Amino acid sequence: MSGELSVEALTAGYHDTPVIKALSLPALSPGEVISLVGPNAAGKSTLLRALAGLLPATGRLRLGGQDLLAMGIAARASLVTYMPQALPQGVGLSVLETLMSALEVAALDLSEKARIARAVGVLERLGVAQLAMRRLDELSGGQRQLAALAQALVRTPRVLLLDEPTSALDLHYQLRVLDLARETAREQGMIVMIVLHDLQAAARVSDRVAVLSQGAIDAFGAPEDAITPEVLARVYHVSARVERCARGRLQVIVDDVLR
Repeated sequence: MSGELSVEALTAGYHDTPVIKALSLPALSPGEVISLVGPNAAGKSTLLRALAGLLPATGRLRLGGQDLLAMGIAARASLVTYMPQALPQGVGLSVLETLMSALEVAALDLSEKARIARAVGVLERLGVAQLAMRRLDELSGGQRQLAALAQALVRTPRVLLLDEPTSALDLHYQLRVLDLARETAREQGMIVMIVLHDLQAAARVSDRVAVLSQGAIDAFGAPEDAITPEVLARVYHVSARVERCARGRLQVIVDDVLR
């Protein structure tokens, strides 16, 4: 498929110290949701930042026929949008103003009226239209996280990278965000990659799951193939069972910590 994302032998890190090392993934297809899971310091956030062009990287990274590593940051940002774990502090703009700014950066050919309608529509889908005129520096951590997600979604990139988008949210909004990520991927033909710590959430939202360990891919595939007792023992050092509930969803039951 022409819009596939190809990641081959990607290496990136900080201060000349590689965190991910010659990492490769099977081709990722438009409309697909891929979760990145793994222990702390496995390289999940580093991988997203490298894909977004926020860290220097070597290897091969192509979106369709386009070489992302050869692009400038502005050109890549028009195709790939990254949502960090937290927005910068001390921003006095309203939520709606930040969405309008995101649309301006995306250089979409829309009238101001159309931009406002698009921004409000995203907030409504997230269930937070009441925050439109609130300043970012007045919001709670969870509200700021939802505002950051709205900024990413409003741009409708070809690749959306979400770094722990549910970490500050209550259960209702966790599920709402995950369901919206999946719906958006399908509707827009967007590739969505999400860093998650909750393995059951990853199984719920994902078409495929990548399990990272020490900067490399330990397992990759459908949730039931990537999240297994053997992988959990090897990567997380726990003894666990993976079973299906009455509705057929994967459940991870941890019995013990392996020494």
